[in-house]
Amino acid sequence: MSPDGKRSFNIVVLGFGFMFMFTAFQTCGNIEQTVIKSFNSTEFHGSGYSSMAIIYGVFSASNLIAPSVVALIGPQLSMFFSGLLYSGYIAVFIHPYTWSFYTGSVLVGIGAAVLWTAQGNVLAINSSDVTIGRNSGIFWSLLQFSLLFGNLYIYFAWHGHVHITDKDRRTVFISLTVISLVGCFLFFLIRKPHPDRDESGGAESQLQAESTDSSSGAPRPSLRSQALDAFVRACKMFVTKEMLLLSTSIGYTGLELTFYSGVYGTCIGAMTRFGKDAKSLIGISGICLGLGEILGGGVFGMLNKCNRYGRNPVVLLGLVAHFLAFYLILLNIAGDAPMAPEAGTDLQSYITPSVGVALFCSFLLGLGDSCFNTQLLSIIGFMFRDNSAPAFAVFKFIQSIMAAVAFFYSDYLLLHWQLLILVLVGFLGSLTFFMAESLAVSSRRDSDYDSI
Repeated sequence: MSPDGKRSFNIVVLGFGFMFMFTAFQTCGNIEQTVIKSFNSTEFHGSGYSSMAIIYGVFSASNLIAPSVVALIGPQLSMFFSGLLYSGYIAVFIHPYTWSFYTGSVLVGIGAAVLWTAQGNVLAINSSDVTIGRNSGIFWSLLQFSLLFGNLYIYFAWHGHVHITDKDRRTVFISLTVISLVGCFLFFLIRKPHPDRDESGGAESQLQAESTDSSSGAPRPSLRSQALDAFVRACKMFVTKEMLLLSTSIGYTGLELTFYSGVYGTCIGAMTRFGKDAKSLIGISGICLGLGEILGGGVFGMLNKCNRYGRNPVVLLGLVAHFLAFYLILLNIAGDAPMAPEAGTDLQSYITPSVGVALFCSFLLGLGDSCFNTQLLSIIGFMFRDNSAPAFAVFKFIQSIMAAVAFFYSDYLLLHWQLLILVLVGFLGSLTFFMAESLAVSSRRDSDYDSI
């Protein structure tokens, strides 16, 4: 297999591994608050929103050490062991206890930081300046297929169920645990990329360096030194001009991640005016979300060579899609839906609740999310490819801390206040992204920018 073929193979395997893992995990996050409300046990006192807040809070803090872990054991093993922690968290729901539920939340937060730092490293070292946009799109599209399969299963499994029984819960989460484990083992198919790069490529990540410096013959630094160096580079990168400009748009992706992955599905399931199928509509909502994600990833990632206007128009489209979704959600969904009890809410917002409008909003949320994330992956991989692991660690640090904040306030704020926060941060994040893109163009005018 040619070097380019090997790199493309690695990207596809990476995408499929994440697709299986997040078929399980994203489905789990989408339904866990609804499942917990239906769980009949006086011994369990957990909250899905609180769990997600813990996950993303620990995720954020752990990003400071994640580059060091990837430096010590390599990206492949990092993704495998992190994936096992994801599988363990999902398995907790087979028979949840409060202590195991929150312990699993802490562990998966640590695993998530290592997993996504390793993913960014693999993406960067298997891409060149020309292919980083395409590879980001391929990975993102494959990842978002996870929203289709798991949620389709939820729809058929829960169709017509007003209450989720213990048998329903166990069947779903045993299946999701097995699917997650399949994704973990797929990471072993990733091969080390060929060390030689073509003219359009860049240097390999420092985490993938050879055992000696080929120019000087100097011995490779110790693993301890590499880990410390990775940590220092991550801290320094956090305060660079480029990363500071991108931080608001990265933070926005954390807020809207919380909204589409945990809050909006819960809102749909709580709307009694949607009828007895409201719970199963959570699955259909996830499918519509996934279709938007896949469309955005495909059009603006894999077909990026047709785009000669840079990343700004794609981000602007994402902002418009999200603003339209937020407006329709405000009109369609009751304000107390995020905090409604298991019986749901009988309240009505400004219009008669419509299932069609609710599902269209799910599609728009997915489309807008893919616009922001594919372009952020592309610009970070483009600007920081020689230091990809620290860059993606900082990216996930900012995103996850904002997601943790959002999951925390989701337990207390009515829907319209949550939407207002999203609108304000989304607008500011788009403006700062445009500034970062302008900086990228001016600093790399001699690169093949138009093909990215």
